Amino acid sequence: MEEPPMPFSRRRALALPALALAPLALPFAARAQGWAPTRPIRFVVPFAPGGATDIVARVLSEPMAERLGQPVPVENRTGAGGNVGVENVVRSAPDGHTLLMGTTGTLTINPHLYSNMSFNPLTDLAPVGLAFGTDHVLIVHPSVPAQTAQEFLALARAQPGRLSYGSGGNGTSTHTVAELFKLVARVDIQHVPYRGSAPALNDTVAGNVQAMLDQIASALPMIQAGRVRALAVTGARRHPALPNVPTVGEIGLAAAEASSWGAVMAPAGTPAPVIERVNAVLREALALQAVKDRLAQVGAEAVTSTPQELAAYLRAETEKWGRVVREARITLN
Repeated sequence: MEEPPMPFSRRRALALPALALAPLALPFAARAQGWAPTRPIRFVVPFAPGGATDIVARVLSEPMAERLGQPVPVENRTGAGGNVGVENVVRSAPDGHTLLMGTTGTLTINPHLYSNMSFNPLTDLAPVGLAFGTDHVLIVHPSVPAQTAQEFLALARAQPGRLSYGSGGNGTSTHTVAELFKLVARVDIQHVPYRGSAPALNDTVAGNVQAMLDQIASALPMIQAGRVRALAVTGARRHPALPNVPTVGEIGLAAAEASSWGAVMAPAGTPAPVIERVNAVLREALALQAVKDRLAQVGAEAVTSTPQELAAYLRAETEKWGRVVREARITLN
């Protein structure tokens, strides 16, 4: 008989805001001044232009270029859930002239979903630094008889399998974050995958599915218009745009804390002085108010880390999402 799932702990479900760290220590910054690029740096985004990941990379590329003395053009390489772009960076020369804007999915979820991946993000890429994070929000259609998250959980437990939630497709963040929520809350809510988060949100607004754990930036206009009701956010603290909506920790589900995030990576074997220099430049760019404001417009928050902290975070996130994929039996089909 299959062993029952081990309960998630707060330690296993690390919260991204915990990595919003203090400014770079001076000795580290001083060491970082020794390397300079000799030609333009390719900044690979493994998704199509126009999405949040692409926008953040483009916002960062200009101030990074100013500080590095070389252009940092964004290059979109799409396909296979982002694996095509990631592999392009993995196969590039480890000389500092190729960077990747990796994400939760491409770096820590895809390895558990794609059995034929020819690379391992943990060993074939070098962490540079975190760049941004976005929280999710539990929303329900107004017809759902639940004014609070506790009432929604009581309703779901009283009617196992009767409620449904929409996602942007199997393996997407709106799927995995929702499955983490289900595992921690121990509720049975049916998954309805769509071809993207936008149609899933539209069907939640229409009432064809009762709930969704969407990214806050996408859901906020519908929340503000009263088309859906917000019950909880997945971050470690309340979101400024939704100050009256509790966190999952406040409703007793701290282990369901989760954020979608982006991190800058380089090919494995990139020399430490190169990593340190790019990390310092990245953190300087993220500290600019103009950059913070632009990120906020797409629902993202500037988040920083050292390369070592990012490496530890990637290991923890890979373990966490691997457990979610296994225990929720998530597949691409």
